[in-house]
Amino acid sequence: MAHSNSSLSQSTPTVLPYFIVCLPCCLSADCPVELQVKRPLMPIQLSPEQVGLEMLCLCGQLDLLIRAQTQQFQDQLVAGCSPEESDTFQSQGSEILDQMLQCLEHLPKPMPQLEDYLDMIGLSAMFPRVEVFLIQGSPVEMLERPLMDDYFSHIAKLNQLLVLSQQLEEDINHLGSHKYIAHQLSVIYQVISSFRGIKVFSEIKKEIEANFKQLKQSLVAEEGSRHEPQLSAQYVSWILEMTQNITSVVLSLPEELTEDLHPALTFMAQFLS
Repeated sequence: MAHSNSSLSQSTPTVLPYFIVCLPCCLSADCPVELQVKRPLMPIQLSPEQVGLEMLCLCGQLDLLIRAQTQQFQDQLVAGCSPEESDTFQSQGSEILDQMLQCLEHLPKPMPQLEDYLDMIGLSAMFPRVEVFLIQGSPVEMLERPLMDDYFSHIAKLNQLLVLSQQLEEDINHLGSHKYIAHQLSVIYQVISSFRGIKVFSEIKKEIEANFKQLKQSLVAEEGSRHEPQLSAQYVSWILEMTQNITSVVLSLPEELTEDLHPALTFMAQFLS
């Protein structure tokens, strides 16, 4: 038995650790590694129509970025500083340009140049700041106001009006105190006043003017009162009717509310028809 154990011990191989030493090779500038971090994990093929709509979104993002940078240039000049591009503009601008080039890869070969494509589908005329940026490589403000400048402010006002109306309706129905209702109503009035020549908004504006003073007075708590201010059923009914009217108008987007949206809507129509 002892002999058997001895034989077994002698026949078992000894495993020794070993190491492989590698010297990394430095990459030359002629062999760059293409980063794929921004690309989707699953391959996505966009149709020419989808490419056009995606380009519209990207041009809008880049245009807003350029406008912010040119405003910063003006602020720097006023402060007596030399205009300098921010790191945020350079990084975000480069990222948007990369996304534009990736979009072009979905088009039939040969792939057009970015400037030629934007000119061909009409985005250069809609976003002249973007066109100049692609040519000159730096953000420049336009002497004439581009067609799309009113688009974003108009959309923002419509969204603000919708959110304020929905919030007011929610508070009227569920809050135990109405002491801030007059303030909320005044904010809605200011937003409505910023729309010019919209008949339905002009009528709502007149209604607020006719009711606001008495409504606000009704919410003034009596001295020593422990009760939270509450609107009468008459005012609650009026406000709910008004907010529902505003919500319906904004969501239906009648023609008189789409004038500042025409450039974008006309562009999209060619890809959605």
